[in-house]
Amino acid sequence: MKIDIISIFPRLFEAFLSESVLGKAVLRKFVDISITDLRRFAEDKHSTTDDTPYGGGGGMVMLPAPLMKAVESLKNGRRPRVILTTPQGKLFNQKLAQEFANEEQLIIICGRYRGVDERVRQLAVTDCVSIGDYVLGGGEIPAMVITEAVVRLIPGVVGNEDCVRADSFTSGLLEYPNYTRPEEFMGLSVPKVLLSGNHAEVKRWRRRESLLRTRALRPELFEKFELTKEDQKLLES
Repeated sequence: MKIDIISIFPRLFEAFLSESVLGKAVLRKFVDISITDLRRFAEDKHSTTDDTPYGGGGGMVMLPAPLMKAVESLKNGRRPRVILTTPQGKLFNQKLAQEFANEEQLIIICGRYRGVDERVRQLAVTDCVSIGDYVLGGGEIPAMVITEAVVRLIPGVVGNEDCVRADSFTSGLLEYPNYTRPEEFMGLSVPKVLLSGNHAEVKRWRRRESLLRTRALRPELFEKFELTKEDQKLLES
């Protein structure tokens, strides 16, 4: 898989791409991630990538020409998904991450200032994506969020793939509570079922806790989730 990120601040990604899961995935060639400096495609000696908006108002708008040139330079005959990070976009979630993980190439445009010229959306962008209902200074952090969520779904990137399958949202539910040593800490004990060695009971406990946690913390997710008869019994127990 190839992921190309277009930004006016490429150095922001240096540590992100060299550490932890992402760094290992790149090193082991599970994914090829490149950062493209948008200023390279500017059309003047000052490397200008933005200008004032038509119609007036504060802020700056990213110029269409440098962005279009950058996107076209990265396609190499392919038809990638071109993602624009914007608070006006579709809310990013695990389902969308899985959809993106099935693609051969992603190009992520990091918006800045008031956003990008609307014609870039019309001509090049396939997906407008938001990571939440709030505003950041730019699209670099959303690009990192999207990249990590997608890359960890590539087979082989996460050593234990059971961890990926058990992640919150993968099943439509939040993940169950997790515990490690010691058995007792500051007066709080690990649930006895997790120490029992009874794998069937552990599985039932984890499922019940996922259901309860989702119902309590994310009721809007719980309402959409289709409960099985076994789930209903667990909730009643």
